[in-house]
Amino acid sequence: MKQAEHDVVVLGGGPGGYVAAIRAAQLGLNVACIDENDVFGGTCLRVGCIPSKALLESSHLFHQAKEGLAGHGIQASDVSLDLATMLARKDKIVSQLTGGIAMLLKRNKVTAYNGRGKLTAVDQLVAETTNGTVTIRAKHIILATGSRPATMKGIECDGQRIGDSTAALSYSEVPKRLVVIGGGYIGLELGSVWKRLGSQVIVLEAMDRILPGLDHEIGQLAHREFTKQGIEFRTGSWVESARVSGSECIVQCKGAEPIACDRVLLSTGRIPCSQDIGLETVGIETDRRGFVPVNEHLETPVRGIYAIGDLIGGAMLAHKASEEGIVCAERISGMQSHVNYQAIPAVVYTHPEIASVGKTEEQLKEAVVAYAKGICPYGASGRALALG
Repeated sequence: MKQAEHDVVVLGGGPGGYVAAIRAAQLGLNVACIDENDVFGGTCLRVGCIPSKALLESSHLFHQAKEGLAGHGIQASDVSLDLATMLARKDKIVSQLTGGIAMLLKRNKVTAYNGRGKLTAVDQLVAETTNGTVTIRAKHIILATGSRPATMKGIECDGQRIGDSTAALSYSEVPKRLVVIGGGYIGLELGSVWKRLGSQVIVLEAMDRILPGLDHEIGQLAHREFTKQGIEFRTGSWVESARVSGSECIVQCKGAEPIACDRVLLSTGRIPCSQDIGLETVGIETDRRGFVPVNEHLETPVRGIYAIGDLIGGAMLAHKASEEGIVCAERISGMQSHVNYQAIPAVVYTHPEIASVGKTEEQLKEAVVAYAKGICPYGASGRALALG
């Protein structure tokens, strides 16, 4: 068994992990980063933010060419979809960016291990790599294992006809009928992609509104705009089951008629990847949802072991994980850095795009905080009118 020793070892190579590793190396520490996938970049680069944005852009251009150019005086005929080329473009972008992460790690002299990592002691991990098992000792350990799509009771996922967001990034053909379970930003972004490409899209949301994390008024406006685009919303719909039946999928909601469709996208949130990483070995207990507890310095109850990103909860956003990674590395190096959780932006990359930062109006009212409200219609913006 091979052995190695580093000042800092980061478990997880996503936007939190690789950024933490690089920042620690820039501060003069001997750093290693372990990731179980064959490329670094985490969910965001491989099967999340980046591929979804590539498809959002391609599908928007297709929809514009097919239906949105006449008003500009542009006549386009015989517009057709080459889905294979669109998906290949998406994969090329992913490959380019994940390759870039590998180069950044190398340039900053971070030792990269591709393999499954696990805590075996408060100052030790074991990585099962393609080149064999490596025992790694570290003065400081940063846990950045991220999250995965949540499952749901009664949903019989086969990874193809009924699957999560990863499957929805690579459908081999445009489904005639797509049911999206969950009215959050992931479901709406991917639902928008396939709607633009020709799918009939139905979004099922258990709550009485879509985008529940956003300002209520903005959520209402978004609901109206997406409905105009042809997406059907059924709020207050509790999904009891989804299964493949012959050549189609059947989705059953409580107290409603079954819905027949060709594909089902389950997008009801994400859960932390806190299992099977050795937490119990070092005495770290998660909360009931699986999140790892940390203090204001991102340190777990075990001295010398830190956690960042989706693993600790809060906003499950790549840039939030990156900021925590930077702060964590700087804290380990003795700097007095901190994360300002009141200034984390979030964007829903639909059309129109929706951006937010800070508290919502509802949260301010609940906290009895005085505020001023300003509204500016896009109709008063020349740029908005020019873009249509």
